[in-house]
Amino acid sequence: MTQLSAAQTGTSGPSGSAKTLYGGKGTRRITVRDIAAAKERGEKWPMLTAYDAMTASVFDEAGIPVMLVGDSAGNCHLGYETTVPVTLDEMTMLSAAVVRGTSRALIVGDLPFGSYQEGPVQALRSATRLVKEAGVGAVKLEGGERSHRQIELLVESGIPVMAHIGLTPQSVNAMGYRVQGRGEEAAQQLLRDAKAVQDAGAFAVVLELVPAELAAEVTRTLHIPTVGIGAGPGTDAQVLVWTDMLGLTGGRVPKFVKQYADLREVMSGAAKAFAEDVVGGTFPQEEHSVH
Repeated sequence: MTQLSAAQTGTSGPSGSAKTLYGGKGTRRITVRDIAAAKERGEKWPMLTAYDAMTASVFDEAGIPVMLVGDSAGNCHLGYETTVPVTLDEMTMLSAAVVRGTSRALIVGDLPFGSYQEGPVQALRSATRLVKEAGVGAVKLEGGERSHRQIELLVESGIPVMAHIGLTPQSVNAMGYRVQGRGEEAAQQLLRDAKAVQDAGAFAVVLELVPAELAAEVTRTLHIPTVGIGAGPGTDAQVLVWTDMLGLTGGRVPKFVKQYADLREVMSGAAKAFAEDVVGGTFPQEEHSVH
């Protein structure tokens, strides 16, 4: 594949150099062709989840090149215990908000549990909603060999697909939350899954909670980018759930998460300060009043 020029990509890095996915303003959205070119260059890139326009706009301004409107919204924003209850209507609404809040990032919308498992035709109907109604640039779905036919039809229909193997949260009732790919048989199955989604036409694949050595092997084997989450440093890209990354999630977070801020503490402190001002009669004051 020919590398894209700076004019074609419309991107520039933090130092102004062309061709990098991360950073820069750009004049158009990043596409799956840009993602493929980054793999050829050996360029690593970041991906974050986003579920609303305001948060997405902050990440877009920061230069995050790819945002995933994940069904992790179920845990992070909708109050569900798992991702399983999340509906396609909810994902369409959240994805549309993220698209409206951004101008540069490639937006990937998750297909929730129950929206593609029946087969390729159901998957196409569901993905079409996210593309037409929400405006996403790609969709993501879970499963390796078992999702081969769904991925194939979506790609044939012109819808880019990001696959997701390893720990697949929508299957939590069957597999639980545990590392995937340990042992020779499990490792071979993960490799088969990775090759299956690549052969079906996926433009990238998420590897979740996979031993670092195995994730690195998958990355070397595939010509499409791998996106790691709890899969070590050897993948082409890394993704984190933004509420974990910024310390908004309460309680225990996974070992693989690095917290870059403590928004929970900041927000709690601000809320308490506001409440104390109101109770004490110091807010609002003259400068906050309309006459």
